[in-house]
Amino acid sequence: MTDQTTDSLWNRDLAPTDAAQRTWRWYHFAALWIGMIVAVPSWMLASGLIEQGMSAGQAALTVLLGNLVVLAPLLLIGHAGTRYGIPYAVLARASFGTKGARLPAVARALVACGWFGIQTWIGGEALLTLLGVFVGQSLKGPIVPVLDIGVGQMLSFATFWALQLFFVRKGLTTIRRLETWTAPVKILVCIALVWWAVDKAGGFGPIFASPSAFVPGGAREGQFWLVFWPSLTAMVGFWGTLALNIPDFTRFAKSQRDQMIGQSIGLPPGMGLIALASVITTSATVVIYGHAIWDPVALAGTLSGPLVLLGLIVIAIDTISCNIAANLVCAAYDFSSLAPGKISYRTGGLITAVIGVLIMPWKLLATTGGYIFVWLTGYSALLGPIAGILIADYWLIRRTRLDVDDLYREGGRYAYAGGWNGRALIAFAAGVLPNLPGFLATVAPGTFGWVGGFWTGLYAYAWFTGLFLALAAYARLMLNARNSEVTT
Repeated sequence: MTDQTTDSLWNRDLAPTDAAQRTWRWYHFAALWIGMIVAVPSWMLASGLIEQGMSAGQAALTVLLGNLVVLAPLLLIGHAGTRYGIPYAVLARASFGTKGARLPAVARALVACGWFGIQTWIGGEALLTLLGVFVGQSLKGPIVPVLDIGVGQMLSFATFWALQLFFVRKGLTTIRRLETWTAPVKILVCIALVWWAVDKAGGFGPIFASPSAFVPGGAREGQFWLVFWPSLTAMVGFWGTLALNIPDFTRFAKSQRDQMIGQSIGLPPGMGLIALASVITTSATVVIYGHAIWDPVALAGTLSGPLVLLGLIVIAIDTISCNIAANLVCAAYDFSSLAPGKISYRTGGLITAVIGVLIMPWKLLATTGGYIFVWLTGYSALLGPIAGILIADYWLIRRTRLDVDDLYREGGRYAYAGGWNGRALIAFAAGVLPNLPGFLATVAPGTFGWVGGFWTGLYAYAWFTGLFLALAAYARLMLNARNSEVTT
């Protein structure tokens, strides 16, 4: 970097990667995605759709379609990371400004904090269930006031939280190795669980024989599209988080070919297979137990013998690798970008971990509706517009050309007006505000029941609506500004 860079915009963690750091090949990216995909939250996507009324086939196809859609922004935004070696928080400076980039950084970081908390809760529950199997009884303990969870649940959550901080100190190389080593084991465990489900249910026939709740005479007759569109939006939103901060990983890629092939091999096929495994197993629980068990930790707790022990151990290891790769890494970079001279990558990771506790993630997982339609769809309405602005700026306005030095310079071309690009803020508002009424009506229908059907219907497409509105608004505003400069 030049001597004009400042501590307010640069530190070692945010600096562009050099040739020696760019060692990730396509199979590292594929393993990274498999490691993140074969996780409890991914499993709960398809199984949650079954509980919402979809058939096994409808749920699996919805998940697969959503991930085919989100692959596009992953590759488009990831291109900048590989070409220039910069993380997401620095890339955002090109469009939002050197100071304005803090807005998308904080937005993405807070979502990551929520996910970190959710994953930590899941890992803690796996540990508690595992210990309960050993002692032969539930260890949840008496309910803690205000928190509304048992003492045992609170202690296991705290233990799992502390365990993950070890890996924060070791950095991305350790995370990559963890993902690469554990990915094959997790695939084998999924195969074993499906084998068990099919055997116990008496074959695939009973599993796929059950129709959806939307067929004539079903409990939710004629409501398929009302569930499908917000579900598809939620599926896109699930990895819409990584679609933003994917440069945090692609900046270590050996080549564009490596990141593109690795992501294409790892994400859609991987999510399709985990969705299929999830719907088979969840549908089998209806046959076996008489009701759907959408949480694999709860399902493992109903089993016995070495399978339950192996399953819960793998869930715990898997949750650590997925949580750090998908959540801690990006949030750590984002928080570091707020004050690079004071907040390091490791300090940013600690901030993420603390906020992840304060949000009380167990409340987000209380119901499938809350998990899919409030959490996933809700934050997709916030992150979709940011993705649209990044894509418009990098591909349409700048044609993939960036001045890297100016990204770290206070008075460079990306300073705009006092470090803020007002056009990006207007485009961001244009993408977020139309989805706000529908979000409020979904979160608090009793208070916002007056919100009309148009707005709630629009919210069903939150990620798509936000991305395209923000993309179009930003492109138009920036092109108009460029034309004005030319004419004057």
